[in-house]
Amino acid sequence: MQRICYIVLLLCCISCSTYKKSNAPKKEFRGVWIATVVNIDWPKNANDDSAKQKKDFLKILDFYQKLNFNAAIVQIRTAGDAFYKTNLAPWSKYLTGKEGEAPKDFNEPLNWMIAETHKRGMEFHAWLNPYRATFNLDTLSLSKEHDFYKHPDWMLKYGKKYYYNPGLPEVQHKLTNIITEIVTDYPVDAIHFDDYFYPYKIKDEVFNDSITFKTYGLQNQRLDDWRRSNVDSLVKKVHRSIRKNKPWVQFGISPFGVWKNKSTDPKGSDTKAGQTTYEDLYADPLLWIEKGWIDYLVPQAYWSMDYDPASHRTIATWWANTIENTNLYMGNGPYKIKNNTDKAWNKKKEIPKQIAFAREEPNITGNVFFSAKSLLGQNENVTKILKRKFYRFPAQNPDGLVKSKRNVPKPKIESIQVNETNIRINTVHKDSIPRFLQFYLKLDSNEKLLIKKSYLSENENLNTTQIQLPKSQLKNMMVVSVIDAYGNESELQPLKLKSD
Repeated sequence: MQRICYIVLLLCCISCSTYKKSNAPKKEFRGVWIATVVNIDWPKNANDDSAKQKKDFLKILDFYQKLNFNAAIVQIRTAGDAFYKTNLAPWSKYLTGKEGEAPKDFNEPLNWMIAETHKRGMEFHAWLNPYRATFNLDTLSLSKEHDFYKHPDWMLKYGKKYYYNPGLPEVQHKLTNIITEIVTDYPVDAIHFDDYFYPYKIKDEVFNDSITFKTYGLQNQRLDDWRRSNVDSLVKKVHRSIRKNKPWVQFGISPFGVWKNKSTDPKGSDTKAGQTTYEDLYADPLLWIEKGWIDYLVPQAYWSMDYDPASHRTIATWWANTIENTNLYMGNGPYKIKNNTDKAWNKKKEIPKQIAFAREEPNITGNVFFSAKSLLGQNENVTKILKRKFYRFPAQNPDGLVKSKRNVPKPKIESIQVNETNIRINTVHKDSIPRFLQFYLKLDSNEKLLIKKSYLSENENLNTTQIQLPKSQLKNMMVVSVIDAYGNESELQPLKLKSD
């Protein structure tokens, strides 16, 4: 099969002197969360027709591709629902307007989203909220295929929502099966959980899992420890399922930014967070990392650099100094720009300062922005700084935790056609689990600059790429390589550019 990828490098106004050694990391995660719950980012309206929904999704991807982001974290399960066809959950009302109703003229939306993301040289991380069953108490609007009706004994009401009971083995089994189906049936690059494990605590409300605790809790086990063990059990099961089916697919989690405050544990951060990941949400990311269950962690540090109760600086430093043996990315909150009581967010350099700080920490290898709409069509002064100072050129995606040394065959150049400033390159790859075709400009004998990535598939071995370069660049050496799903890179294949 053949896949044609059109790549336009907007370089016509850039001089040769632009191509010098970049100070940006060669490998850096640049992700954006695309939230679908209550239509935060996409679809803009669940009642929009499929053409409008597709157009809006592509607008998001195109914007972040131009910013040289390399991963889209797309929410495909919001509250016991699905943005894909499955017998394990009803269609999401945030996609179709009515839960359980299939989308019209939108065949296989998840496959379509993945394909469009990959066309832009970006990874697709499937984001799921495992435990939230409903977003409100309007259960009459739920599909009869929702677990609220199929398994009412799994549900616990807390505040104004229903949640899956994390302590039930059958709930863990169901959630693991959901992940297994996605990993097996779809070409996702990663599975992603956010910060919602046990719900954030509500004053004077009780999460009534006492009967489950009596049934499954161990002798002399504290309730808090038992709850954490339930979350640990799910994380472990998901990890094992992914490794069994597609070991190159990554598993990432984005917990609330504060593990513990120093006031309750000397090992905690010097913060004053009202709730913490470990004590209130019953999540133990340090254990998951120790056990090797996750490939990356994205603490949500949605505060300004110097916010006194919980500064981004303090939290990022704590995580960087605390964890190892996994990829650490920081979660940033551009949604707060000009929209928060903390006046630091009125300054255009707040997010750029956070990116610069992350790059100063050797253990931090990327950032993720919440959420997609925060920069789209607004806050252009921030975007310009990010593009000019931090994201001028693409970056390789960091490798996952699983290392499998493989010899990746370098791509074969079938043909190169140069017409004025347009280059058409046909390549063939023979790898069974390829990830990216990577194009570099050779700056000198030892230095090369990544200028574009094209996503590859094991099912499509012929790739046609079109690149537009100014004439002044046609004399420069360009090389291309293949990187596989584990991060192994082939030898470089030179491209000899000769104009017609």
